[in-house]
Amino acid sequence: MHLLLIEDDLDLGAEVQRALAGYGLTSEWVRSVGAAQAFTDDANSARFACVLLDLGLPDGDGLRLLARWRQQGVKLPVIVLTARDALEMRVAGLDAGADDYVVKPVAPQELASRVRAVTRRAGGHASGVWTIGALTINTSRREVSLSGVTVALSPKEFGVLAELALHAGEVVAKHRLAQAVAPLGEPLDFGALEWHIGNLRRKLGDARIRTIRGVGYSIAEQCG
Repeated sequence: MHLLLIEDDLDLGAEVQRALAGYGLTSEWVRSVGAAQAFTDDANSARFACVLLDLGLPDGDGLRLLARWRQQGVKLPVIVLTARDALEMRVAGLDAGADDYVVKPVAPQELASRVRAVTRRAGGHASGVWTIGALTINTSRREVSLSGVTVALSPKEFGVLAELALHAGEVVAKHRLAQAVAPLGEPLDFGALEWHIGNLRRKLGDARIRTIRGVGYSIAEQCG
């Protein structure tokens, strides 16, 4: 899962990035409102599963940025991550459109859990164990089973499957899948993506993943 971290403090930003990586959460880190706005335009916002937003930024206020995003229709889950712990600030943050409000300092394990919680809610999932027909995906353990039988997947195969499952019922564009699997480097070329899709079909059944020609892929809720 790939996040956008907006934090102006150099030491804290590096610490949060490093800690979250230990829980399988990659991130791109920016330190200003201007940079954050550029990273959440229409072309870029699909790269991220969640935003971690500090409020005290050098070129503006995080709450105003959040309110502007919501007015612009940006639907990314946002967790406010701040030292401002007053009740009125927590209320203001949630009312501005935050999905969660976390006061620093916070244990990395808790922060990672909160990220998983807001992203699964955004995807319509009630827990970290996702069931799609006979398919079960445990996002915390990165385990997959089909009709109760464990299926061994490579990390990239799991990444492709998880991205499709997160958006079950939707068509996921090829470029979005390719970026999700390799968030910190060059996206997979479409040939490599198709190879991983082929492996998933071989392991999970040909009808499990549908091709929408010229667009991308979707995961089938029922196969047969």
